[in-house]
Amino acid sequence: MVLPSLVRRGRVPVRAADLLVTAGVTVFVVGWTVVSMVSAEHAESLPRTLLGWALIAVGCGALLLRRERPVAVAVVTLLASGVYYPTSAYDGPLMITFALALYTVAAEGRFVAAVALAAITLVAVGLGEIRQSPGNRQIDDTSLVMLAGWLISLVAVGRAQRTRLAYLHEVEQRALAAEREQEARALQSATEERLRIARELHDVLGHSVSLINVQSSAALHRLGKKPEPAQALATATETLEAVKATSKDALRELRGTLGVLRQADEAAPTAPVSGLDRLGELVERARSTGLDVDTRTEGIPRPLPPPLDLAAYRIVQESLTNVTRHARARAALVTLSWTDRDLRLCIEDDGEGAPDEHAPGSGLQGMAERARAFGGELAAHNTAQGFRVTARLPLTVPGGTQ
Repeated sequence: MVLPSLVRRGRVPVRAADLLVTAGVTVFVVGWTVVSMVSAEHAESLPRTLLGWALIAVGCGALLLRRERPVAVAVVTLLASGVYYPTSAYDGPLMITFALALYTVAAEGRFVAAVALAAITLVAVGLGEIRQSPGNRQIDDTSLVMLAGWLISLVAVGRAQRTRLAYLHEVEQRALAAEREQEARALQSATEERLRIARELHDVLGHSVSLINVQSSAALHRLGKKPEPAQALATATETLEAVKATSKDALRELRGTLGVLRQADEAAPTAPVSGLDRLGELVERARSTGLDVDTRTEGIPRPLPPPLDLAAYRIVQESLTNVTRHARARAALVTLSWTDRDLRLCIEDDGEGAPDEHAPGSGLQGMAERARAFGGELAAHNTAQGFRVTARLPLTVPGGTQ
């Protein structure tokens, strides 16, 4: 698994970082070796010197690939060191390349390979020293123990770095997931708010404009028969008064709906929120179009939470709007049935019904969404007499009180 680091997070380019590390190690190894050559009492042969420099070049150059091929680079640097120290008389610090490569193996998550390489190194050095005569040993027992400690430390530090990076990666992923979840919730809230406002505008404007259209059409139809001037004036006056009342009510509800879009420093609308207490006004507006609307109440009415009250009102409003626009009905009945657990609405008419009741329009979809938002349900279908809309609204809203 690739984990983040200072290099992988983009703060330092990967290739540039590897070049800097390789250059630093190379300068150190070469400088130390040159100092050893200058201070040596006896110069070694040219072939051995050339071999030593070639091994230094191989060991230092391999570090450029320590991230891409950590195990292979560790093996190469180990072999280069294993050949260099028995053959060279200057004892340069080439072992540093293997130490860095071994650390990288552990830091890159190849823990088993790192332990194996450390063990092989320690065994090889130990066997090499055992084969030497007592006076020719290069590393004493104390140095051998210190070497074992250094190898263990390199593997442990690399492992700790790997664990640290894994922890940071997990924290970063959790933070990103939390940020994405917060953005998704914000987007969902904004979408739900837009849909709510769209439903409100549809219900307010759709209902009022439909009534105005029906009222105007009826007046034009009567005036088209060229009645007496007095009768024509009375018809026009009656229609204009109905249009005025309908448009006034539409403006009132529109101001209330658009109030949610106001800035914090603007005055909030003072008009009351629509609810079932305004059902009488709603019915009177529908009657002004020529529709005979009756209401019936069953059970004991009770106060509703404002959101639920508004939802019930909007369902009745949209149902009557559909009746006046599409049903060609003469009469409609609105029934409110109250129980201890829910409110049931029934709006039925004696019109032509829906030509395709399985393909509801946006109005029916909006009513169904309102009912589902409160844990209720809505159904609409043709009947033998016309069309019927039924809705059930629980009196205890989800997450709220009765």
